[in-house]
Amino acid sequence: MYFDLNVGNLAEPISGRSWTRQEIQGQVARRVARFQRHGLLRGDRVFLPFGNSLEFFAELLAIWKLGACAVPIDARLTAFEIKTLVAAAQPRLAVLDHLTEAMIRQALADAGVPAFETTETGDEEATAGLSQLDDDALILFTSGSTGAPKGVVHTHRSLRARWMGIHDQLGLVPFARSLCLLPTHFGHGLICNCLYPWLAGQDLFITPPFRPEIIMRLGRLIDDNRITFMSSVPAIWKLATKLGKPPQAGTLQRVHCGSAPLSAHAWEEIRTWTGTRNVCNAYGITETGSWVAGLSEDADCAAEDGLIGVGWGAVIKVLRTSDTERPLRPDDECATGESGFVWLNTPALMKGYFQRDDLTALAVSEGWFLTGDIGFIDERGRLVLRGRERDEINKGGMKIYPADIDTVVERFAGASDVCTFALDDEIYGQAVGLAVVLGNPEDATIRALYEWMKSQLAEHKMPVRWWVIDEIPRTSRGKINRDAVKAFCVTRDALDLSRILDGEKPR
Repeated sequence: MYFDLNVGNLAEPISGRSWTRQEIQGQVARRVARFQRHGLLRGDRVFLPFGNSLEFFAELLAIWKLGACAVPIDARLTAFEIKTLVAAAQPRLAVLDHLTEAMIRQALADAGVPAFETTETGDEEATAGLSQLDDDALILFTSGSTGAPKGVVHTHRSLRARWMGIHDQLGLVPFARSLCLLPTHFGHGLICNCLYPWLAGQDLFITPPFRPEIIMRLGRLIDDNRITFMSSVPAIWKLATKLGKPPQAGTLQRVHCGSAPLSAHAWEEIRTWTGTRNVCNAYGITETGSWVAGLSEDADCAAEDGLIGVGWGAVIKVLRTSDTERPLRPDDECATGESGFVWLNTPALMKGYFQRDDLTALAVSEGWFLTGDIGFIDERGRLVLRGRERDEINKGGMKIYPADIDTVVERFAGASDVCTFALDDEIYGQAVGLAVVLGNPEDATIRALYEWMKSQLAEHKMPVRWWVIDEIPRTSRGKINRDAVKAFCVTRDALDLSRILDGEKPR
């Protein structure tokens, strides 16, 4: 199903370029010949510091044809970060494209990694054997580009297990013409949004990631290319639903949103904008091959804050323990509706963190993966997320989940983005900080938001310090790192909330 090159067509709707199945076969074969000429062997690793292009996918298949392992890298990393990842992954070769910056080229040269252009190809007649199921296929770095890198290793076996789990739950019909606006250097965009449909023969449309000008004309892009499926993250949907004209042709059959728990309010906004009720808050973990749970047959159900659904080729447990050093016990399992630590068991589990058995041991216990998320199982057996364990705020012993506060602020008409986070507090240990983007940041709007939050939140959950900023900082994956947002805010002046709430004029 996945190595016979019965792939779908590839298209770049922004540039207008496209390759047919037949053209893709030739492009892959020529790159296999080039890799052979450069001495690439089974088990070698190849850096790909570019993505979201026709050539990226041809390079990926050529690497796999030779039994080697692809290491997609964020093209926006600094020279220091590139050198850190090179030292960790020890790639045999690197492939570059015309957009690769000079500093990345120099960093690879300084590290002694031979690099060549993706346009450099060889004899199309070259042949190669197929990868074996247990060969390393991908290394995806989830953190540590400036410190101790954390590279998730997936084999062809674990990737196939993920795709088979999705196929069993969702089939292929909705994925006939899939659009990817996400970066191809991490699991959500690459493994699921792109490779699942494309390797199974469906057509794939690729754009550069996170471009506001593309997102603002997303509706037209969907209509012009008759897109049936797309997946994205909350940041993209917030921009599209507020600034973009909705699609009109009605071609979308299924829509996913991942990377963070989705509020019921945002869920319904996406349904309204896309014109389909079939919207799913897909739960994806890089270590489990991304999409590991969500809604399938009941995707038209009522939207609920943080609702995920059931496992897709995975067993989900919510336990009272996060201890990976002892065997898990039946009495660890939480009761229905009781919040705890989310654990997953799936054949799509990573091989481990690359050359970091110590980190693997902290995340995996007897085949069960500790996700780091907090959630519960509802009365219908569905997973509902509350937030990340590391994001949890402990205010005098009271547990506060920032996602709960974010959800309330999202429902305020004047707020376009929000992030809450923990602040140090001399009395309670921790308190709540708020960063918010407002369409009209006048005092009257801030007072209205305060009253709205006060009517929806318990007193101990109310943020004690507020920052109104122009944009919430996000990672290259479009995710919010609450620690990074906190670091951004605390170097700036917080609002004089007392003055504003008292209605005083600025001094």
